[in-house]
Order: sequence, then C-alpha cells, then structure tokens
Amino acid sequence: MSNPLRVTVWSEFRHEKLNPKVAEIYPTGIHGAIAEFLGRDEHLAVGTATLDEREHGLTDDVLAATDVLLWWGHMAHGEVSDEVVAKVQRRVLEGMGLIVLHSAHYSKIFQRLMGTTCSLKWREATDKERLWNIAPSHPITAGLGEYFELPREEMYGEPFGIPEPDQLLFISWFTGGEVFRSGATWQRGHGRVFYFRPGHETYPTYHDANIQRILTNAVHWARPTVRMADECPNTPPLEPLPEA
Repeated sequence: MSNPLRVTVWSEFRHEKLNPKVAEIYPTGIHGAIAEFLGRDEHLAVGTATLDEREHGLTDDVLAATDVLLWWGHMAHGEVSDEVVAKVQRRVLEGMGLIVLHSAHYSKIFQRLMGTTCSLKWREATDKERLWNIAPSHPITAGLGEYFELPREEMYGEPFGIPEPDQLLFISWFTGGEVFRSGATWQRGHGRVFYFRPGHETYPTYHDANIQRILTNAVHWARPTVRMADECPNTPPLEPLPEA
C-alpha cells in the first residue's frame, strides 16, 4: 500500500465539556467522532488537535505532517491565534487541503481564505434538512443518491456571504422554507477548500452514514497535488541576458 494520506481533525472541544447533551452525543468530542470514522479507511492516517492545546495543536511539525485538515469551530473563533491562522493559510496556499465544517463558516481561517464575511441566517429549532446532490459526478458526492435527509439540524439560510464557488455540490432545503448552498469548493493557491454545512453540536449529524461518506470522499478529493513553498524568490535567467 502507498503512503497513507495524513489527516488532522481540529475542533474547539468546548461544547462537549460544557453541555451534557453534546457530551452524550460525542463522548470523545466532535473531532474524536470524525477521526473515528475516517480512521476506518485504511488509506488514511488520522490525528486530532484541539483549541486548548499548545498552538491549538497545530504546531509547525503537525502542519508539516498534515495533507488534509478538517476544521470545526463555533463558540471560540476569537480565541484562535492569528499566528496559527496565518500558518494554516500558508499551508493551504502551498497545497494542503482544508475542509471547513458547519459553524466554522465564521472561523478566522475560512474568512481569510474567502476574503468575505461568510455571514448567513440561522435558526436552531426542529427543522428537517434535505440535502440535494446537484453534482452527482463529483468525487465528493460519489456513492450518494439524488438527495438525503437529516431529521433534525440547525437551519442556515441565504444569503451566504461567500465568493462564487468554483463548484457547488449541495443545496439544502429546510422545513421552515429556507434554502442554502451547503457544499461548495474553491481553489486557494495550490490547496483545495471544501465547505460543508451540516454538523450542529446538539444533533448526531456526524454519526449519519451519508455525512461520513461525504467527508471521507472529501478528504481524498482535497489531497495535495503539489507541495510548493509560498515564497517570492529572486530568480536568475535561464538564458544569458544582453548587457544593459
């Protein structure tokens, strides 16, 4: 077998410590639940990192050994170090894949890479979410049907303050009537970025088989195709130049 794809799952790991309902759904944390199902894929080597670790668990060594980074955040976006955000951005530009989950639409790293507010409408209630697969030939949607449903999820509604996606993969409809661009991709530098909407902490979304399939597919899709340093070198000419 070729070298496994190296994956790091990052989350705040705060809700699980403060809310017993979240701890019951995700006893090892949201990052732990995601890492567990990704780890079933023999082609992936999966680790985790959390907000309260040194450098938020994203040291230079960890980032250098990460091919694809998944990012879940919600209540503590402002606590994420700008220095760490800059390092993650640089790694994406150099080729690392980034998968941004649910409320991480408001994370510093997603806003920096998008260059926009990434704002939206929301409602935590009893909405059913129906996700329409509008790009059935894309690698991230492989193995899915025309649509699937989550019986309970937090609602996100348009307008969604993002730049035009390179490709839109999913559109969600909610019981309350709203729709949302819930799965989209971008290229930033040499790195691929995928935003995927479902994943509110008080619902068992990451235990859903369709969600697990999408995120596993997304990790493979986001793998680096090149690794190039983000720098601005002074380069000598390939051919002799005439005298000035």
